[in-house]
Amino acid sequence: MTSHLVTGIGELTTHDDRFGGPLPDAALVAEDGVVTWVGAARDAPAADRRTDLGGAAVIPGFVDSHTHLAFAGDRSAEFEARMVGATYTGGGIATTVAATRAASDDELRARLRRLVDEAGRQGTTTLEIKSGYGLDVDTEVRLLRLAREVTPETTFLGAHVVPAGVDRADYLALVIGPMLAACAPHARWADVFCEPASPLAFDGDEARAVLQAAAAAGLGLRVHGNQLAPGPGIRLAVELGAASVDHCTYVSDNDVAALAGSGTVATLLPGVEFSTRSPYPDARRLLDAGVVVALASDCNPGTCYSTSMPLMIALAVREMRMTVTEAVRAATLGGALALRRDDVGHLRPGARAHLAVLDAPSHRHLAYRPGVPIARALDL
Repeated sequence: MTSHLVTGIGELTTHDDRFGGPLPDAALVAEDGVVTWVGAARDAPAADRRTDLGGAAVIPGFVDSHTHLAFAGDRSAEFEARMVGATYTGGGIATTVAATRAASDDELRARLRRLVDEAGRQGTTTLEIKSGYGLDVDTEVRLLRLAREVTPETTFLGAHVVPAGVDRADYLALVIGPMLAACAPHARWADVFCEPASPLAFDGDEARAVLQAAAAAGLGLRVHGNQLAPGPGIRLAVELGAASVDHCTYVSDNDVAALAGSGTVATLLPGVEFSTRSPYPDARRLLDAGVVVALASDCNPGTCYSTSMPLMIALAVREMRMTVTEAVRAATLGGALALRRDDVGHLRPGARAHLAVLDAPSHRHLAYRPGVPIARALDL
């Protein structure tokens, strides 16, 4: 085995409760890509290789647990319209579906890899990627197959919206029947856009049918819920043991209580609120109730075309009343919990040696210097 000592770490965030917080003047050792030791630089053991970071802060690599990176087309005009008053309805998804169906594998692959690389240049080391811009069997399979080339965290989202001109009952039967059967071998997860407020999305009964069929097919569960209005998404996710329920913008006291007593992570996506001029989720309310919170980018062509997890941290601190430490934890360990991963999102011994190196002395600079590219991924 080859050991690699990283020293010159001005501040090291590990999420290891033994240390009670970030370690100053720290070091880390990895062997064959796995963390084997962390501690004070003065106590560091010898290693085969050595890298000195010159005082940079280090945190776990970001775990972006909600993205839609497999798509084609452009919806910048839709964004511009929203900025001058148009309301988000979800209807623009049809534009992306048409472009995605028409794109070749090579075109889709090139954009997908470009976005994954872009995320890595900003400190992201683990990504989840959803389908959902095919809405037919062949294209949904294609998207998942391409996504699996870059991540094991692939999510079947055939239940994104009901395509225009298709009967709802017929489409639901397709999703839980032939489409699920074809897509399940390429996916780890299944998701559903449970949003009765939108005529394009799925109500509670429809979402339940999708999730139960996906669970029977051996897939883990995720839910888009409570984004546009109060609804059943959060309670359904908790009832069925979903790993996460994402958005959580409109949340009742009963929703908060259900989440607090469950293993379901509330994944918040502040880039969407930024890009749609919508209210931000109340992260403080969730955290104070003991809910496990994750932050993710929701990078997609319609409502948040950003891969920047540092931006999500800055928005969470500025708009959702999170401390910087809470936001960093949600963007790393929270995302790992939302993916039910214990090997990423922290830098305790046994973790994958996925680091985010900051051109800054402290993790606080992720919110203090919004828009400045101070983070980069480093895999040992």
